[in-house]
Amino acid sequence: MLTERQISIVQSTWMQAAQQADAVAKLFYTRLFEIAPEVRPLFKGELEQQGRKLMAMLAVAVNGLPKLDQIVPAVQDLGRRHHEYGVEDEDYESVGEALLWTLEQGLGEAFTEEARDAWTLTYTTLADVMKAAAPSSAT
Repeated sequence: MLTERQISIVQSTWMQAAQQADAVAKLFYTRLFEIAPEVRPLFKGELEQQGRKLMAMLAVAVNGLPKLDQIVPAVQDLGRRHHEYGVEDEDYESVGEALLWTLEQGLGEAFTEEARDAWTLTYTTLADVMKAAAPSSAT
């Protein structure tokens, strides 16, 4: 469970990253496809549009962290949709790695060890909810 301090750190660093949303999204996808080229075929539309969706969903998730139980249904729905798109459980590891790397590049010194830990826990928490919801779409 995230502490209030961790939520505050994630939200404040997110505000910095979101100021350069398009560049952050582009950096994220570039890194993701470098470390996991096998996921590239899962992205059918324009990456610019996909990047906007990514940043919007991250904004909802980050802003909803203080009331995580209220965003869980949306995160579960996202997990089911990703499952339908062909996302596998192991793909979440590459996405997490690319996200942390992107935040580190974009935030520089502001991405402290404490910020990395808070983001890691945030991503793991959300990814676990998504993965747990995915099989229910197949039943």
